[in-house]
Amino acid sequence: MSGMSADFAPILWFHAGSAEDGEDARRGFTAAGVVRPLELEPIAAGNITRAIIAFTTAGLPGGLAGERQTAASSAMKGYKKMGKAKDIREAVEAELDFDPLVDAADITVKNMNGQVALNGTVPSYPQYLEAAAAAQRVAGVTDVHNHLEVVLPDSDYRDDAMLTTAANNALTLNVTVPAGVEATARDGNLTLTGTVKYGPQRTAAESAVAGLTGVRNVKDDIEIAYDADPFDVSLLVQDALDRYALIPDDSDVAVDTHGNTVTLAGHVRTWAEHDAVIGAAWMASGVFDVRDDLYVTG
Repeated sequence: MSGMSADFAPILWFHAGSAEDGEDARRGFTAAGVVRPLELEPIAAGNITRAIIAFTTAGLPGGLAGERQTAASSAMKGYKKMGKAKDIREAVEAELDFDPLVDAADITVKNMNGQVALNGTVPSYPQYLEAAAAAQRVAGVTDVHNHLEVVLPDSDYRDDAMLTTAANNALTLNVTVPAGVEATARDGNLTLTGTVKYGPQRTAAESAVAGLTGVRNVKDDIEIAYDADPFDVSLLVQDALDRYALIPDDSDVAVDTHGNTVTLAGHVRTWAEHDAVIGAAWMASGVFDVRDDLYVTG
């Protein structure tokens, strides 16, 4: 207990209740009910001393919580804060390792001022998509170039006829995908064709087939056929952005519509904010295409 201040010295005091018999006196009371120090064996006294110190510390401002914070601070002395430029690559690698949906064993990461490139192989198309999403979650990443190749295990290979059938069944069973959307497979690469009214229906078609065993890539050639006034489209998208919680009030994102193409320009802080803006544009009726000129500041 060396180093303890005099104001913090442990004192053994006990509750001064009335003493009616010798048993009470033996436990530390006089006949008059006055508290007296208790005579204990050395080990027992030491245990109670530690208990009293802990109890007394808990009663001080900050108490045991302060002690825990001090211990945590000591433990964090060796922690190094991530630098925005130097450690982005390491942070992306850590996020890929952390994501349970990605096998990062054969993925290499390169970073150039926030421009992240993913190279290597993954064993499925969902992992191809998830790896890019994981990299986009990392602070400081302004763009992700996904150069990963899907190399299917032999057990996951499906011939063209089998994969085409499976994909069309998945499209038919998805209530969001309208009739008329079809899939064709060639060496694991799916091509989607047909016509829908809204962008989210096209996205639903992609999602319906992306997780099928045997898929290496999905090409979306689905057309959107729905006429709308470009002025109305701009207003609808801008109103949606004004409602979205992820979009700050001082956002400089601008919406411009020519024909059925929406162009989005301006700055967003994160990829989550970026995806919210893009998603808002695709939600509007009459949008055939979205041009992404947004800049992610990271």
